[in-house]
Amino acid sequence: MMTFRCLISLIIILLLISCQSQVTEKANFDKKGKKDVSEISLDINEANRLANLPLACIQHELPYKSGLTIAKEGDLAMPKEHHPAFYGCFDWHSAVHGHWSLVYLLKAFPELEKKDEAISMLMQNLTAENIGKEVAYFSMNDLTKSFERTYGWAWIFKLQEELLTWENEVAIQLYNNLQPLADHLVKSYKDYLPKLVYPIRVGEHSNTAFGLSFAYDYAIAVDDKAFAKIIKESALRFYSNDKNCPISWEPSGYDFLSPCLQEIDIMRKVLSDSEFDKWSYSFLPELFNNSLDLEPGKVVDRSDGKLVHLDGLNFSRAWCLYSLRENDFAHSIANEHLEYSLSKIADGDYAGQHWLASFALYAFKSKK
Repeated sequence: MMTFRCLISLIIILLLISCQSQVTEKANFDKKGKKDVSEISLDINEANRLANLPLACIQHELPYKSGLTIAKEGDLAMPKEHHPAFYGCFDWHSAVHGHWSLVYLLKAFPELEKKDEAISMLMQNLTAENIGKEVAYFSMNDLTKSFERTYGWAWIFKLQEELLTWENEVAIQLYNNLQPLADHLVKSYKDYLPKLVYPIRVGEHSNTAFGLSFAYDYAIAVDDKAFAKIIKESALRFYSNDKNCPISWEPSGYDFLSPCLQEIDIMRKVLSDSEFDKWSYSFLPELFNNSLDLEPGKVVDRSDGKLVHLDGLNFSRAWCLYSLRENDFAHSIANEHLEYSLSKIADGDYAGQHWLASFALYAFKSKK
């Protein structure tokens, strides 16, 4: 009888030690400076501040980095000739997600301070005629069909998805105007993916997982089952067997996307919950056993357009991590990354101001 009582006592003591250990571990976790998930939010003041960045660039023609490939002398023209919708914000894809930023903010904050100005710019740029010329550009010569593949394509899909889910007469008109370009890029994506034998695992524009992730969101939103199917099949073909992603190698000096986290983002969408749990623990175990030490990317010169990419990395890491809904550890890392760069992106230098608001806003959107 005494032995049994001793055994019960021992079990109770062990349970108490275990509980105390968990409390200590939680306390240590908090001492690392991680932020509570609810601390960082997008309010109307921040929305007004961030809205000023795309408003200052979507109709700002120069400087502009053109992706034009010239096949004949007649192909050479100023950006607004080729891209009457997306001629601002230094380059085509930044102009696209600058438009997305304004749509998102108008939708989320009907009381936005510069609401009328934002709507006017959107209506001026995204006319049916302008979008027709944008579509025509992809067929201008044999070399323009791959223009902005697949990064810029992805942001067109995200812009169109945002318009689709905004219950507003302006949104309906803009959505209808933009649809021919979205349709063209869906077809281009369907033609391209079967030919892509290997995924592109970089931290910049051509990252395959990023493009697939945004394209998949669009396919689901518009109920394009054929498009969703080819994206899912491609993602599984590229990533199903991946294990132990070397996130300690990140970031590279010009990254604005995390190859490891972008892969998690697309696989989260195409796998069932149980499949994703199994795959993700094998792919990046440190994220799920709370041992991942991932510091924000540091920027020492925000006037350098390539170095400032790392602010974008902080935001894109945040949106991937926020999307792991039940993982508070991931959310704490996301908060740290979002907070690090958020106050720095309106520093007066066009190198970052022409695009970083979009990344910050998408991080906030993913946090909900």
